[in-house]
Amino acid sequence: MTESAQDAMTASEKTLDLQSLPKVSLHDHLDGGLRPATIIELAAAAGHKLPSTDPVALAQWFRESADSGSLVRYLETFDHTIAVMQTRDGLIRVAREFVEDLADDGVVYGEVRWAPEQHLRAGLTLDETVDAVQEGLEAGVASVEESGRHIQVGQLITAMRHADRGQEIAELAVRHRNSGAVGFDIAGAEEGFLPSRFKDAFTYLAEHNFPTTVHAGEAAGLASIQDALVHGRAQRLGHGVRIAEDIEVEYIAAQDADEAAVGASDLDTEGLSADDTVGVVTMGELASWVRDRGIALEICPSSNLQTGAIAGFGGGIADHPLDLLYQTGFRVTINTDNRLMSGVTLTGEFELLMEVFDYDLDDLLALSLNAAEAAFLPLEDREALADHLIEAYSGAR
Repeated sequence: MTESAQDAMTASEKTLDLQSLPKVSLHDHLDGGLRPATIIELAAAAGHKLPSTDPVALAQWFRESADSGSLVRYLETFDHTIAVMQTRDGLIRVAREFVEDLADDGVVYGEVRWAPEQHLRAGLTLDETVDAVQEGLEAGVASVEESGRHIQVGQLITAMRHADRGQEIAELAVRHRNSGAVGFDIAGAEEGFLPSRFKDAFTYLAEHNFPTTVHAGEAAGLASIQDALVHGRAQRLGHGVRIAEDIEVEYIAAQDADEAAVGASDLDTEGLSADDTVGVVTMGELASWVRDRGIALEICPSSNLQTGAIAGFGGGIADHPLDLLYQTGFRVTINTDNRLMSGVTLTGEFELLMEVFDYDLDDLLALSLNAAEAAFLPLEDREALADHLIEAYSGAR
């Protein structure tokens, strides 16, 4: 945000309750967003032992595990949530509450990603799990509608990248495209499991005109992103934050900036003195490709810090390259990843951006419009969603 934009930012914007503003959620895991009290109840019924049977203490355990700085340990927390999502009733309840919690956070459109292959231990088939989750999502939507609010949700059917069920899960997703499934994803341990493992599945999805988003550029770097684009045919990148490794920023004197950045029409040195410095950005071929084609980055700020995804850029949230990516024209979207593990909401992540990067309502609207444009929705629905966002944000001023 520019200095002039900061000056224009009103006191009401600074104190605005962002929870009331409509939001778009593209990267939110079903098994990462359970209510602690629900986990405890379902675990008791399933005979599953938890680290604690107190909701507050259990929530704290999840957050501390997420703060370990290790993606491996972060992923281990899912052993407990997945364990209580093995029955039809359990899946329905978790999905219903998930939608209600999204709505409470101001989300009006959400894509819920989860891996059906992880929910078969009690005898459900893949199709039965998808049907159960869809029933829960629809019950959640109905509950939200009864409260006078509106929300739309869709399933992102996910295959685990370390397993060998990619083709089967791709066919499952396509089979349910008219009953809730809006896209396909691969998730899990990124390092050592490139999307090319599932290249035949991604070809199948492309042949059936079914959209894909691929976890890449989180635990692994540029090679993971390249593979996601080539073999995964990714239309969005799950996280994708490490695309910033293909960007160089050189800080030089303002008086030399115009000459150093010939062709950079958006470079503005007006009002700067000779003693000031500006950053001149050089994009690598991969970064240019992602930016120039508007491939959305599903960035999850707090989660990226907790899992060590941004460790190469620094040790704090202020070092997150999302602002660099946003300022240089990437289609950045903001997401929660796992609400339970990270102890976050989308409202909270927006508040974090306002605090750390001095973003204002215009910035938050731009990020939200990025998400609306990248949503796996028909064009007309995306345009309607964008109009709704613009109207709501305009009314908040």
